[in-house]
Amino acid sequence: MKIIARIQTNYKEKFGIPRQSGLVAESRGKIVFEKEFQVQEAFRGLEEFSHIWILWQFSEAVRDSWSPTVRPPLLGGNKRVGVFATRSPFRPNSIGLSCVKLDKIEFSKTEGPVLHVLGADLMDNTPIYDIKPYLPYADSYPDAVGGFTEHLSERKIEVKIDAPSFFELPKELQAEMIHVLSHDPRPSYQDNTKIYGMKYNQYEIKFRVSDHVLTVVSLETM
Repeated sequence: MKIIARIQTNYKEKFGIPRQSGLVAESRGKIVFEKEFQVQEAFRGLEEFSHIWILWQFSEAVRDSWSPTVRPPLLGGNKRVGVFATRSPFRPNSIGLSCVKLDKIEFSKTEGPVLHVLGADLMDNTPIYDIKPYLPYADSYPDAVGGFTEHLSERKIEVKIDAPSFFELPKELQAEMIHVLSHDPRPSYQDNTKIYGMKYNQYEIKFRVSDHVLTVVSLETM
């Protein structure tokens, strides 16, 4: 398959990326297409849709082998289930699927048609294989059953800021960071004594978690 585009996001590493698309509605992405696909006619009519599907590559999880079972983070990393019953990046084919909001289409003289999206859960520079419109009449199933995730809620926690430099950021960026952190980016095996570091935008955020409260202890420019 051909890589048709790459996405630019604030997520500079895997750690801290939302676990699913749409969880952080403010999470911005900019999809820039390869030269071959910078053809304006290819996007005719796309502006009429509010959401799109992105088919992409787990570029940081490509392996020569695969395992029939994985440990989903939502199960604490302690229970194995079949790889095809999960959205784990460690798959026979390293393909991801995300539904994002199409914010606008920009027609740039240098980059061609550029898609600006919201709710992205992709790392910066992730390769994209295809774009398809989301169809509400066919893609939405309100009565769908969520399997082993039915009884699990997303780990949202309170966020406190103990880093003065954080408040020097634009208000919009502050809100994005707080929303990302509120989903508790720590791995399944959590250490409440550890200070974690997370790269976001051009900053490194350091934080710790205690009693379900995440405290940002420092914010530095990378």
